[in-house]
Amino acid sequence: MNKRLQLKVDRAARLPLAEQIRRGLTAAIEGGVLEAGARLPSWQDLAAQLGVARGTVRTAYEKLAAAQLIEASRAAGTRVAQRPRALVRSEQPPDAGSFMEIYREMTRGPAHFQMGVPATESFPATLFARIRAHAVRAEASVPLLYPDPRGELELRQEIAGYLAVARGIICLPSQVIITGGFGAGLGLALSVLGLAGQTAWIENPGFPWTRKGLELARLSLAPIPVDADGIDINHGLRYHPDAKLILVTPGQQAPLGSTLSLERRLRLLEWAAAHQVWVIEDDYLSELQLSGRAAPALASLDRDGRVIHIGSFSKTISPTIRLGFLIAPLELASRFADVAACLAPAPCPAVQLATAEFMREGHYIRHLRRTKRAYATKRKALLDCLQTAMGADQVAASGLAVLLKLPKGTSDIAVVREVSACGMAPSPLSAWYVSADNAESGLLLGVATAPTKHLARSCDRLFEVIRRFS
Repeated sequence: MNKRLQLKVDRAARLPLAEQIRRGLTAAIEGGVLEAGARLPSWQDLAAQLGVARGTVRTAYEKLAAAQLIEASRAAGTRVAQRPRALVRSEQPPDAGSFMEIYREMTRGPAHFQMGVPATESFPATLFARIRAHAVRAEASVPLLYPDPRGELELRQEIAGYLAVARGIICLPSQVIITGGFGAGLGLALSVLGLAGQTAWIENPGFPWTRKGLELARLSLAPIPVDADGIDINHGLRYHPDAKLILVTPGQQAPLGSTLSLERRLRLLEWAAAHQVWVIEDDYLSELQLSGRAAPALASLDRDGRVIHIGSFSKTISPTIRLGFLIAPLELASRFADVAACLAPAPCPAVQLATAEFMREGHYIRHLRRTKRAYATKRKALLDCLQTAMGADQVAASGLAVLLKLPKGTSDIAVVREVSACGMAPSPLSAWYVSADNAESGLLLGVATAPTKHLARSCDRLFEVIRRFS
């Protein structure tokens, strides 16, 4: 039954129990708690749940059916009947300018040039579905016990082995915590560190969701500019030397795509160790480096246990599985396990076991290899198309996106909203900056979702809108 429905009966009341049940369900239906099509428990199950006679619930259901509030069939069970639109409570849209409005705009899709989602044509969906179905059947046959809140051991072992080879990180499976994606990993780390009120360095520009997450954790944000060598360590030390947390995307800076230089990596780690500063490494693209081999993870250089490495399968497998992982420093591993057990246990075991088998059988590495080749081809075609029309100095590769700089004074947000009608969803660069005062205008066009056919036509439509707003 719907989690928001609190159906209770009072045996001491004068009102018959069947009438109490009927009124409770009627209020839930008319109030929008139970929406049209929602399935109700059978009258036998609800009777057992409420501790009343089956005939009592059956009487209530018969009255609801007579009032045309519910309908029953052998095939579909008992469901809430369709209601006139005037009586259905409609969902309120997010407030204009709110974070949720921006979130919905940037995740709306599927659409061409949308960032953050992988290409569907390169993923072995049938193979993964078969593995996942097998994992679901296996899960149903095991004893009904609470799973390990850190995640399934099989997946933690596979991730530890993968990271040792692909990212240079040597860790124990006990240091691996399975999460519901990057956001869940970040929330877990912030809960463990407990740095509310402290200063945190963030990249500027940087991922808007990360920035909002740190704000919700009540940290004081210190925006640090980014250049061709990554986050500017000198700027941070000069203006915010009291920071206790640094959040970086060292592999490929999001959204500009630069790699944090070795000199800055070593200096950052040295300073963090000397001043007891924590570093959260967002390894959002993992091995999907399209030019050459991916740089080793920042955590692979950490000898003092100051780096918390967070990875995700959202861009390599699918964002729909909501699966990621966190590598805790050895001294914090037990603390992370405690917080995971109480506040953020790992997601569904079946999807974890399916992912573990997908990795164990070598499918994951092969998939990454094919994906990188496909994305490199797509990126080259997109770069050629944009550079021909806009000029090479206005276009740059940026991780799994291509950055198209817009003429000064052009609203990238207005352009994005306009091209959405054409089935395109690039990301506005200005939204990645802390303040609109120093934000640059540009479009981040996702490579994975760039059209393989009629690319030139899509770009021409984009150019038309840009000229209209320039």
